[in-house]
Amino acid sequence: MSPSLHALALRAFGRLPRRVRRQLVRWGAPSFTVGALCVIQRSDARILLVSQSYRSGWGLPGGLMARGEVPEDAVRREVREEVGLEVVVGAPTVVVDPVPRRVDVVFGAEPAPGQDLDRLRSTSPEIVDLGWFDRADLPRLQAETVASLAALDRVDGSSRSQTGSVDDVAG
Repeated sequence: MSPSLHALALRAFGRLPRRVRRQLVRWGAPSFTVGALCVIQRSDARILLVSQSYRSGWGLPGGLMARGEVPEDAVRREVREEVGLEVVVGAPTVVVDPVPRRVDVVFGAEPAPGQDLDRLRSTSPEIVDLGWFDRADLPRLQAETVASLAALDRVDGSSRSQTGSVDDVAG
């Protein structure tokens, strides 16, 4: 498209009612699923991982956000539903995976005070097992978990142990 034709199209687009512009953008933009995941770390630096009934490898507590749901609320809800744990969440980072068209809002978190962390158990049929793991000795991880841990490490600027290699990722 020539620059002058492009400028004309943009001016015409700008004159459309806001509702119509929004619909046109939504129609033309790729759709993504949006999830909220949580890296829950307890005081001894071990992190909580879950094994899901429908996936191989270990992952992070979390799931898809409901339409109109705030990411912080979504991750708290998902953690409560999956493992019965209340958490205090920190600042999020975002991981975009364009091939499956997935966006994950990833939070670092810690358990809320006063909870028995050694007696956690699954509170959802989705979760078949859960456990606290040292970051230097992680089990086989789901790809999203590897990407989420790496993204949080970059944001935190921490010098934590390696979060897993491609060989450790489950499909």
